[in-house]
Amino acid sequence: MSKVVADLLYSAEHEWVATDGSGPAAIGVSAVATDALGDIVYVDLPEVGSAVTAGQSCGEIESTKSVSDLYSPVTGEVTEINDAVVADPAVINSDPYGAGWLFKVSVVSEGPLLSAADYAAANGGEL
Repeated sequence: MSKVVADLLYSAEHEWVATDGSGPAAIGVSAVATDALGDIVYVDLPEVGSAVTAGQSCGEIESTKSVSDLYSPVTGEVTEINDAVVADPAVINSDPYGAGWLFKVSVVSEGPLLSAADYAAANGGEL
């Protein structure tokens, strides 16, 4: 079973959101998604300063199996992208909840998000 981190929120499209309320929220993709995708070979992220809208496509993740849209789980402005995953997308597979974060957003509003327990139950993940 794929790992689901308890203190994150998740979108139905398999993105996670980490926020402590004091700064921009980090966005990434879940281990459920990385396990389904296989080896990730390319990632296209939104540009710093661009606006993202919850539930809307904002980039792509390409694996050896397929190309998938990346959806923003929140609405706001992109404040930072993770250059390390652009240079080496395999980091997303090896550490999806840590070094494999994708981008950060100054959040204006959140889309519909699931608790870790609800996400794990719906997607066969393990807390």
